[in-house]
Amino acid sequence: MNQKIVAPSLLSADFTNLKEQINNLQIAGCKMFHCDIMDGHFVPNISFGPSIVSQIHKCTTLPLDTHLMISEPEKYIRSFSKSGSSIITVHYEACQNLGSVLELIKIEKLKVGVSIKPKTHVSVLEKFINQIDLILIMSVEPGFGGQEFIPSSYKKIEQARELITKNNFNTLIEVDGGITFENIQNVSDAGADIFVAGNTIFKKADYVEAFINLQKLIS
Repeated sequence: MNQKIVAPSLLSADFTNLKEQINNLQIAGCKMFHCDIMDGHFVPNISFGPSIVSQIHKCTTLPLDTHLMISEPEKYIRSFSKSGSSIITVHYEACQNLGSVLELIKIEKLKVGVSIKPKTHVSVLEKFINQIDLILIMSVEPGFGGQEFIPSSYKKIEQARELITKNNFNTLIEVDGGITFENIQNVSDAGADIFVAGNTIFKKADYVEAFINLQKLIS
């Protein structure tokens, strides 16, 4: 991926009008949608599961970036694969045997992502880097939208970029949490490729214009 992209987080969308919002964003140039899956156990909130991802998949031809903020993700890889996910991202902190979980994703012939919480150091991913297509840096504590970006995330993005460069891989860096018009350029400069944005897009009166203006800032 040469182009840096904004990935709207559908958790913040209007679910009574979801198909129209997805269609309008796709027309506006969106390249990927982000699906936040929360189980009320690994994180203190509950969102939606494979059946909703399947319905989202029916509304778009774009890749679905499915972020599993759940305990024991290995039990659900197959279900989210069948639902139409293109990328499945699991949390380092949720996996007792991360390597085997990543293999389950690869068996499904999907892109493999690994996310780390704000207090988890990037170095924990070094021995898995050859299995990872995407590193997701959480720039807020996972579980709720609308939180402010944690400034120490800039350093973590830089460290992730150094890790990828050192190992000569093409792994992408995604950043999720508190992305705004004011900080997206700095996040880009630190080395990010994909920028997950929820409230910054969907809480605006014109969500399509918000998406377009965010994308312009990193293009």
